Amino acid sequence: MDTQPTQFEAALTTFFMVKTSSEWLSFTFETRLEHARETFQPILDEFKGRVRLKWYDVEFYTAKISDIWMIESKDHHSYQLFCEKLRETPFWDRFFLVHDIFPGELNAWAKNYEVEALQS
Repeated sequence: MDTQPTQFEAALTTFFMVKTSSEWLSFTFETRLEHARETFQPILDEFKGRVRLKWYDVEFYTAKISDIWMIESKDHHSYQLFCEKLRETPFWDRFFLVHDIFPGELNAWAKNYEVEALQS
C-alpha cells in the first residue's frame, strides 16, 4: 500500500505493531482487498504527499503481531489527522488490533548535536 514512490523527508516515523483479528482472517482475500481499497486507500490518497505507509508482514516470524505499519509523515499534525481518520474505520482495533505504537525521528541525535549521522 505504499502509494507514494517519491521520497520526502519525514519529520516523524511511527511503527504500529498490529495483529490481524479473527474477523479479518475470516474474509476471503478478495474481500480483504476490497476493504483495503475502499476504506484504507482513500485515507492514504487524502494525505498523499504528507503521509506515507509501508506495510510489513511479520506473521511468519512472530506470533505476537502479524504486521508492522510504518507511517512516515512530513509533520506531526498530518500524522495526527491521519490517525484520527484511520481510527474512524474498522481497520483500527477491529480488523487489526493495535498492540503498540512507537514514534521516532530518523537520526534525531545527529540533528540535535549538528553532526553527520552514521551511514552504511
